[in-house]
Order: sequence, then C-alpha cells, then structure tokens
Amino acid sequence: MFFYASKNGRQIENCHFQSAGLCLHSIHKPDMHKSCAEMRSRMKKTISILIITAMLLSMAACGGENTNKGGAGTETAEPGAETTDRTSEQVTLVYGSGDYTRINPAMDEHGEINILLFGGLTAHDGENQVIPGLAESWEFDEETCTYTFHLREGVKWHDGQAFTADDVKFTIEAIMNPDNGSENAPNYEDVEEISVTDDYTIAFRLSAPNVAFLDYMTMGILPRHLLEGEDMQESDFFRNPVGTGPYKLESWDAGQSITLVKNEDYYKGSPNIDRIVFKIVPDDNAKAIQMESGELDMALLTPRDAQAFAGREGYTCYDMETSDYRGILFNFQNEYWTKNRDIIPAICYAIDRQAIIDAVLLGQGMAAYGPLQRNIYNKEEIEHYDYNPKKAKEILEGAGCVMGEDGFYTRDGENVGFVISVGAGDQVRIDMAQAAASQLQAVGIDCSVEIPAQVDWGGQMAYLIGWGSPFDADDHTYKVFGTGKGANYSGYSNEKVDRYLTLARESDDPKVRAENYGRFQEELAADPAFAFICYIDANYVAKSGIKGISADTVMGHHGVGIFWNVSEWEYEGNR
Repeated sequence: MFFYASKNGRQIENCHFQSAGLCLHSIHKPDMHKSCAEMRSRMKKTISILIITAMLLSMAACGGENTNKGGAGTETAEPGAETTDRTSEQVTLVYGSGDYTRINPAMDEHGEINILLFGGLTAHDGENQVIPGLAESWEFDEETCTYTFHLREGVKWHDGQAFTADDVKFTIEAIMNPDNGSENAPNYEDVEEISVTDDYTIAFRLSAPNVAFLDYMTMGILPRHLLEGEDMQESDFFRNPVGTGPYKLESWDAGQSITLVKNEDYYKGSPNIDRIVFKIVPDDNAKAIQMESGELDMALLTPRDAQAFAGREGYTCYDMETSDYRGILFNFQNEYWTKNRDIIPAICYAIDRQAIIDAVLLGQGMAAYGPLQRNIYNKEEIEHYDYNPKKAKEILEGAGCVMGEDGFYTRDGENVGFVISVGAGDQVRIDMAQAAASQLQAVGIDCSVEIPAQVDWGGQMAYLIGWGSPFDADDHTYKVFGTGKGANYSGYSNEKVDRYLTLARESDDPKVRAENYGRFQEELAADPAFAFICYIDANYVAKSGIKGISADTVMGHHGVGIFWNVSEWEYEGNR
C-alpha cells in the first residue's frame, strides 16, 4: 500500500492489489470455530457452482469469439438487437500516468497530457525544432521587434466553436497577469503589446529580441468563450478541459483514470488510435507490476524495472536520451542556508555522481555539473565538482567546522547537516536522495531523507529537484534561477546570474548568447543553487503493437515529449 498527496494536499490511499480486482482490505480471516463438516459442505457447494459456471462459459464460447482490440469495453445488446460487439473495432491504449488534480497548461508546465488536448501556435518536431501549429506561418519585424502570426482557418474547439486570435490573446494575457500566479509568466515578460488584426492574425511586440519566443508559443491555447471571467487557478474548466488537440476528454474518474477519445475534426487529421486512457498509477513500482499484468500498454519505468522487459517478446523498450537532470535544491528561504551557504561547495564535492548513476540508474545517465549540458550553449570549462571527499572536508574545516565524536562536523555548537525532502512515489529520486545522504554522512555532514505528504517549498531545507529542457537555452534557466521568477522554488538570488541570463535572452546573436550563457554557468558554479547530480534517461516500455513512437527524440523534464506525434501512432491492440 502507498499514499500520495495531490497538489491540494489531500492525502489519497491506494492499494497495489485493487487494480487486479483484489483489495486485501476485503479479505477476512475464516471463522476458526466452524466444524470440518460445515467447511466440507461449503467446499462442495463452491465446487458445484464453479463447474456450472465453467459449463456456461464454455457454451458461450461456442457461440463465437469476442475480439476486443485495445481493451475497449463492450455494450450489452438490447432485446432483438444484433449481438455483435459494437466497440470491437475501437483501439484503446492505456498509459500509466501520475495523478492530475487539474489540466491547466497556462499555469502548469509539465503535464504530459497537455499536448493531447491542447495546441499552440507553434509546435516541436521529432528533433525539437519549431514547426507550425495552430499558426500556419509567421514573420518577424526586426525594426519593431514584432512577431506576426497567421492562424489556420477552420480550426474548431472540441465543443464546436471556432478558434480565433482572440483566444490566443486571452491565453497569453492570462499567463502574464501576476494575479494568476503562472509559473510560465517569465516566458512572456518581454511582451509589450498584443494586437489582434482579425480572427486569424495576431501580433506580439517585444521589448527586445528573444529567439526563444517561438518555442514559448507552443503554449497550449485556451478557449476565451469558456474561461473569460473565470478563476485561472480554480475554474472547473480545468477538470473538464476543452482544447483543439488531437484528443478530447471523454471522462475523468478522479484518482483512477482520464479517458480521451480522438478528435475527428483535428486539423491535422483524425488520429489512428481511438482512445487513450491515462490510468493513474503514481507509484513507480506499481507501474511495473501493471505493465507485467497487461493492465498497461505503455509506461515510463525506472531503469531497474524497465530492464526486466528488455528482450521480452511482446514488449519494446525505449531508452531515450533526455535533458532532464536531478540535483539537490537548497532552499534559501530557510535560515539554515543564510548561515551555511558557504559550505554548499563542500556538499557538491562530497557527491559521487558516477556511483549514483551506476547503482540507481544502472549506468543509464551522465554526471551533471550544470543545467545546459544537452544544449548548444553548454560550457564544458567550468567547475564540475568532481567527487573529492578530501576537498569537501577541507572546505568544511576552513569554514570553522569541527569534527565531533559522533563522526559529524559541528559549527557554532550545532551539527552541520540538513534534510533532503523527496516527493512520494518517485522511487528513482528517493534512491538518489538516500545515496547522496549516505555519501554526505561519510564526509561528516549529518544528512537525512524525508518523504513528506506535501512539499513545503518555503519551509523545507532541501529538495531532490528535477529540471531540464531540450529547447532554447532560455527555457528552464531564466525562470528557474532568475530572482523571483515563476519556477525559482529555491529562492535563489544572484545579481550576476540575473544579468547574464537577461543579456542572453535579449540577443539574437549566437556569439553574444554563447558569451553570456558561458558567464551564467561560471557564476552558477561559483555560487551553486543546486548540487547537480546527474542527467537521466527516459525508460519507456510499450507493447510491441504500438507503432510510430519517435525513439530518437530527446525528451524533456519528467520524460515529457513522447506524445509529440501521437496522432500518427498506430496500435494493433495486442493486449
């Protein structure tokens, strides 16, 4: 059994056995006072019932085979109706997903489901390059720093209403509104004016060039006619979303599953797979069990669990490269780091990254020293903080720390140490945090791990964080490390970092960008916000009947990106 917390902090209980139709809570001990005769009588009755049931099932089978591709449900025939399975032609793919309390692309960045329901003005192809989306073309006026987008005509929302430029203006302005608290707001800070010329033409005037802007216009557009005047955080719309994407919401069983049905009017053409079910399985170990049992057709598994499916008939393993890194976030809003910020380099030197990669990721990943290692603007020549426990101790002792009798350093009468918080259900992060804590203890830092029911971003000491983007270098740097930005959950602030990131995003000259991203990385290494650990691979396992997955696409944070071409997938339904 496991527990997990939704974003609103509500604790939910789940049982590994419920998915198999068996919950241990319903099993009771037999009455030990029953006589043997009574028990034998019950057994005979049970056996008789089983025999009769088997006979009936055999008779039914003789009447014809029911082939239900993809696990779609069957309908009960009305009297006099034909007894054919009207859904036998339907193909359903069941994907093992984390839980959702809402689907809100404007406020939340990392929902894998977003791209199935919503579309942006631009999109990304299999090489993560920007391509047309809801906008069929655009141009950039260098003199006025204005992007003008020409929208596709005839695109419909899932409710049949026409998609127009007013929807685009509404969405971006909602994200930019500070009252709405969007973590995506920093992406549009340089937008000074949004002008709608007609239903299919919209222009964005920027304060400075930003080549990442086309990447940011992949943002899922929301329908103005359903959201105008609504609370952009709490509206019920985000539990009943309506988009323009290849799939539309059919049903949502909270905490259990989200069922999508293909959008027959999708502007790129109706998808091949009829339904995609996001089955809620927040626990990594449970995903592997349900993949084994056939309850899931596809899932992102831990390296250890994915290894069990390698080479097995009926399964295909996709070990996909990502830009997704892991590290220890130091919460500078906690006063501990006000006093002890100078020992963070010691923490960085005390981590044996390769040992963690080998033990936790089974060698699938690479050691991390910064946030841009999979980007063209990465700078290799910075401090990597390669494993050096001797140097870690030298830094601690140089800061006045004294080794105590218990094997841990003290400073000003207090133990040098901290707690790493980890989100429940993510076994890889839990294992990484525990391995790092053990390595820190070995050099005299009293480090431990906790798995809270709900993340306390303002109060915790540290967190096993993940970030990373396969797109422009501005993505997941400016808003993650910039002072006061929407995704800066550590409270990190460094004036030089702010300046270099701003200069890099405001230039379209590759040389200027390279120079400033290089300086940013140097400063971040000198004054670390995180103790970077590693980049991880995305280990997807799928039934071999699923065709069309782009195995060479570099995935983003949480392995997001695999569904970029989902409308082209096919599934033979070999479940």
